[in-house]
Amino acid sequence: MEVGGPQRIVCLTAETTEILYALSAGDRVVGISGYTTWPTEARQKPKVGGYTTVHLDKVMDLKPDLVLAYSDLQADAVRDLIRRGVTVITLNQRSLVEILQTIRMIGAIIGKPADALRLMAMMEAAFAQVRASAAGFKHRPRVYFEEWDDPLISGIQWVGELIDLAGGEDIFPELRECRSASDRVVRPDEVIRRDPEIIVASWCGKKVRPERIAQRPGWDAVTAVKRGRIHEIKSAHILQPGLSIINGLQSLHKLFSDAQINL
Repeated sequence: MEVGGPQRIVCLTAETTEILYALSAGDRVVGISGYTTWPTEARQKPKVGGYTTVHLDKVMDLKPDLVLAYSDLQADAVRDLIRRGVTVITLNQRSLVEILQTIRMIGAIIGKPADALRLMAMMEAAFAQVRASAAGFKHRPRVYFEEWDDPLISGIQWVGELIDLAGGEDIFPELRECRSASDRVVRPDEVIRRDPEIIVASWCGKKVRPERIAQRPGWDAVTAVKRGRIHEIKSAHILQPGLSIINGLQSLHKLFSDAQINL
C-alpha cells in the first residue's frame, strides 16, 4: 500500500463510491455495489453484489487493499472477508452529522483530508441554503416518510433531519434515532391518527405504488390522501447516506414549497 492510502478499493454500498469519486479518487475504486447509479462512469466497474448479498470470490478476485462496508446488515460479509485476510472498514452513519464525519474519515484514509473538508463544506452550504429558504414558509406540513411498506417503517434519522431542513414536520420524530429499522415500525392506525399532510415514500430499491398507499383501510381520511399528496423520492436520492442526499433534500423542499399554495 502506498503512503497516499489504499489504491484498490471495493465499495459494498453506493454512497462510498460516490464519496470516493467526489474526492477525485474514482480511479482507486475497483469494485462496486450493484445499486450504484452515480457517477455514471462508476457503473462500468465490476459489481460484487447487492446490499446484503456480497459475492466474496468476486471481491477476492479484485485483490483489494481495502473494502468499505456499511451497517450491521453486511456483518456476515465483513466477517467472512476478514477471515480471508482482507482489510475492511465498516461505516455506520445514521445522521447528517455522521454522514459528514464519514466523508472526513474516508478523506483521511485515502490521504485527501483537505478535499474531504471542501466536500463537507459544500454539503453544509447546501443544507444552509435550503434551511434559509424553508424559513420563509408560512406553514410546516406534517410529513410521513415511509421507508418500507410491509411492515410500515418510518424514516431513519438523516431522513427526519432532511425533512426538518426542507421545511416539514416529521410525524414520527421520536423514532428517527432508532438505529434498527425494526424499531421504526409504525401502526397504520397511528399514521391515520397523526394525519400527515404529505406522504413521501421510498421503498429501499423497489418502485413505490401510491395507489396502494391510498387504498389502505381508513387512509382515505388522511389529509395527504384526500389531497393527492403521495410522492416518491428514489431511494438512491435519499436512503443512501452520502452525497446523493442533497438530491433528496432538494426534492423534499420542492414538495413542501409547492404545498404552501393549498395547505
